[in-house]
Amino acid sequence: MRGSVARTVAHDRRPDPVATESARRYVNQWVEEEAIGAERVRAFVLILKTRGCYWADFKGCSMCGYAKDTLGRSATPEELREQLDRALVRYRDEPYVKLYTSGSFLDDREVDPESRLRIVGAFSGRARRLLFETLPEFATPEALRPLRDHFAGEVEVALGLESTDPDVLARYVHKNAPPSEYLEAGDRVRGLGVRAKAYLLLKPPYLTESEAIRDVVRSIGEASPRFDALSLNPVHIQNGTVVEWLYRRGRYRPPWLWSVVEALREGAARRGTSRLVSFPTAGGLARGPHNCGECDARVLAAIEEASLSQEFGPLEGLVCSCQRRWQATRDLEPLGVEA
Repeated sequence: MRGSVARTVAHDRRPDPVATESARRYVNQWVEEEAIGAERVRAFVLILKTRGCYWADFKGCSMCGYAKDTLGRSATPEELREQLDRALVRYRDEPYVKLYTSGSFLDDREVDPESRLRIVGAFSGRARRLLFETLPEFATPEALRPLRDHFAGEVEVALGLESTDPDVLARYVHKNAPPSEYLEAGDRVRGLGVRAKAYLLLKPPYLTESEAIRDVVRSIGEASPRFDALSLNPVHIQNGTVVEWLYRRGRYRPPWLWSVVEALREGAARRGTSRLVSFPTAGGLARGPHNCGECDARVLAAIEEASLSQEFGPLEGLVCSCQRRWQATRDLEPLGVEA
């Protein structure tokens, strides 16, 4: 059943090819809090509209619905140039720049090599750090060296490792490659003098709350020697995904924020020299990681502060009466009973 649901979702998630006018506009842009070392900075976030992740055409990851924000075809260099020009009007020399494409920035089908150089060069000399995402097979010296040499600052490559457990990655997340390929890509990236960041998923479908915490904490320890930064990403419900299919049938609940807190506390002891962060998407909402509603804002603020400061001790002082229900849920889940 899991395989058939995944195939149906993958078939439905890619939009029809869009007209040129729509392709001239990027998906979204905003500014958020970040840190470079111990310094708090502002980060300029830009989502370009491209064809998106090729893996979404075949099976796609169980929690990812970003293919719906794509063109349904490859973007032309002219369309990418216009998207960039529109975004630069809003750029205020934020020192951290994050570029997303709903897929792999290094995949030529999403962003052609000349456009990549143009985009990276537009921020060179203005930003101190520039991040983009890719699947491991595209993180090659041939693709990365020109970008590294074209940017006067730090380049950071983010890889969606999600879990270091091969079974979790293949059966539950539906990734296109085993953990070993992501870990090896982290080594290649760092070997080129480029920063490597790994995304780690909290609570893939079919894992209980306790299993999910154990999985991500173990993954932090196993991935930390290969990456400069680790981002703990609790699942949120995206449209048109396997996770949403389960959620609508009462068979999936997004992780508790208490699980994020516990995973960060335990993971902090295993992160080595890697930076460990979590900025939960849709935090406090029904389709995102949440607690009881009364304590969500306070817990989210503490998670953000710990991520920015890298001080995780204060997380131990968080309390709310809903922690008892969270613990009861963890105790009863293996029995198939809801607290």
